[in-house]
Amino acid sequence: MAAPPEGPHPERKRRQLYGRRKGPKFSAHQQSLIDTLLPQLHLTPEVGRDPRDYFAVPLHDIWLEVGFGGGEHLLAQARAHPGVGLIGAEPYLSGVAKLLSKLEPAPVPNIRLYTDDARDIIEALPDAALDRVFILFPDPWPKARHHKRRFVQMELLDQLARVMKPGADLRFASDDADYLAWTLERIMAHPAFAWTAASAADWKIRPADQPPTRYEAKALHGPPVYLSVRRV
Repeated sequence: MAAPPEGPHPERKRRQLYGRRKGPKFSAHQQSLIDTLLPQLHLTPEVGRDPRDYFAVPLHDIWLEVGFGGGEHLLAQARAHPGVGLIGAEPYLSGVAKLLSKLEPAPVPNIRLYTDDARDIIEALPDAALDRVFILFPDPWPKARHHKRRFVQMELLDQLARVMKPGADLRFASDDADYLAWTLERIMAHPAFAWTAASAADWKIRPADQPPTRYEAKALHGPPVYLSVRRV
């Protein structure tokens, strides 16, 4: 198996927020996609670079999806919004291979992928570069000793506040009640973000412009909850 492209900071030691990178052995076709199609779509974060420059087509907005899983949501958003550049970060290569299998017969020019830690992208972005961020059904790391590995931390919100434009949306969804409480507590405590819910329907019902994911369909821990948060 060919090694995936490395992140920009292989020497940096920091807390790992994701689990395994490899799943079942790839089929010959999946391996071919990893070897040939992935390099065409993969981006290498460059500090301060306008994220629109990673794409070969003109775009007016840039959205980031952290942990896109099998890519169902990322692909649907890219097809629905051809003027928006979708950057997807996913370290689990089996999920990347699933998305590549969908892109092979019908290429989508406004998708770029990163197969490592999404924080590399966030840290490299210039200020006010993103119009929307999705963190959909991330690993809840339910054991107390693993809470430090949850993606949503105050430090991460500080970084998102820097790279999101005023008025930009942060979309978070989970079926884990404890992680939801954890996330909402930090969002409410952060001065750069405001939870926009006006009624229960705003967090109990998935936004109409947010396609479902396969993890949402499983809903292993309870009914999903959807947070829409504005960068103030």
